[in-house]
Amino acid sequence: MKAMILDAPGGLDRLRMVERPDPGAPGPGMIRVRLHATSLNYHDYGVVSGRMPTEDGRIPMADGAGIVEAVGEGVSDFVAGDAVVSCFFPDWQEGPPRIGDFLRVPGDGIDGYACELVMAPATAFTRGPKGYDHAEAATITTAGLTAWRSLVVDGGLKAGDRVLVLGTGGVSIWALQIARMMGAQVIVTSSSDEKLERARSLGAAHTMNYRTHSEWGKLVHDWAGEGVDHVVEVGGPGTLAQSINAVRIGGHIHLIGVLTGFAGDVPTATLMSKQARLQGLIVGSRRMQMEFVRALDEAAFRPVIDRCFALDQLADAFRLQERGGHFGKIAVTF
Repeated sequence: MKAMILDAPGGLDRLRMVERPDPGAPGPGMIRVRLHATSLNYHDYGVVSGRMPTEDGRIPMADGAGIVEAVGEGVSDFVAGDAVVSCFFPDWQEGPPRIGDFLRVPGDGIDGYACELVMAPATAFTRGPKGYDHAEAATITTAGLTAWRSLVVDGGLKAGDRVLVLGTGGVSIWALQIARMMGAQVIVTSSSDEKLERARSLGAAHTMNYRTHSEWGKLVHDWAGEGVDHVVEVGGPGTLAQSINAVRIGGHIHLIGVLTGFAGDVPTATLMSKQARLQGLIVGSRRMQMEFVRALDEAAFRPVIDRCFALDQLADAFRLQERGGHFGKIAVTF
């Protein structure tokens, strides 16, 4: 089978296509999946760029979508022909978080899904949403589930809530779509007026160019009246102070990204006076993904994919991500 691997110490020019042995027939509890798509996430970029070193020859990519070709003895969740998607944490089945590292995350601690075939425990996959093609399905397993967990599972999002979404990348656009599906009002920030216009076409009630308005946190707070109920915070230390300004007293800041760095100052007095919940999170469990898929089965929208690449163009896909030129998700199909 064809597989894209990453040679140590990483870097986009160290991605290369190789032939790997066919994984064979599945044993007890295992499934054989023919993969057809993956999608790019910031974590994947951290691995392939070498910022998050991994084992030499690692197959990258945490997201995988495809068709079950065969099931092993004892597998009851799937049959041959089922459309399935991977789980970011294959060992976190349900319950509260118990994993704080990436040692068993596909594409990082173990081989991922930039390949044609994979053999894995059945518990490392869920079924995909009804009617989604493989590229669309591949976007739910990291970005989609992160947005779902932050707003719905942890945040208890309800109709009429006001949500601030930072940027227009994969998690942010998923958050916009989920919030609108749940009847919430959404404000989106970006440095691109063109992208803000696209966000309005997806249902954003208000948009703001953060380069034009440097004190956007206060302006968002004023737009919402008494501050927003939820902030989908993907920036990290460079944006957190503004997010704290934007949130209402008793609101919820979902810290899910570190695009501006891994450490920085936090205005603790302001956070304390807001009595807001600042919660870090990383994706979610298999049970959360199954619940998310059930919700998507009834939803009237599809994920936004900016562009699809072929597997041998994986480095080019990451270069587009690196430039920040995308809106929503970038997918790879094969």
